Amino acid sequence: MLYLKSNNLVIDKAMRETLYNKAWVVYAKQPFAGLKQVIEYLGRYTHKVAISNHRIRNIENGKVLFSYKDYADGGVQKEMTLDAEEFLRRFCMHILPQGFRKIRHYGFLSNRSKSRLKMQQMQMGIIPRSTTKQDWKTITKEKLHFDVEQCPCCKTGKMITLLTFDANAPPLWLMKKWQVQQQQIAH
Repeated sequence: MLYLKSNNLVIDKAMRETLYNKAWVVYAKQPFAGLKQVIEYLGRYTHKVAISNHRIRNIENGKVLFSYKDYADGGVQKEMTLDAEEFLRRFCMHILPQGFRKIRHYGFLSNRSKSRLKMQQMQMGIIPRSTTKQDWKTITKEKLHFDVEQCPCCKTGKMITLLTFDANAPPLWLMKKWQVQQQQIAH
């Protein structure tokens, strides 16, 4: 017996065999403008954000002015002004809930099959590349061309972390002790 978790239905063996033995055919039409259009279409949903920065024209006085394409009016570019709260509400509607993914992998690419995939790659003579994780400072320097350790004033010295603390401020006694240490270092 097979139980479907979604609505607690029971599928008996005969029904399951009937379903699995059926040659399911998925009908898909040839794309009108070719594969490039299909990739572009899917890319809009999988790799782009709800609104890109260049469409936001102005933010002031609690209002956001942005451009959009009005398809009801023949695809004409128009501008709309919304209260910042309404803009954020609409933007947040595009954020996936925790645990949801835009792209999920099935079959041999699924997380469940990672070990089998690795074994298959090794049997085929493919050596998986080992990736080392970079820290956030290195990524910021490479991708954003911004050195977080560089002094914002002189642009030549390096910032050194002396004290870190959580969201709540450190205890007053610790701050006084740290100030005394700094004065001793300075003299």
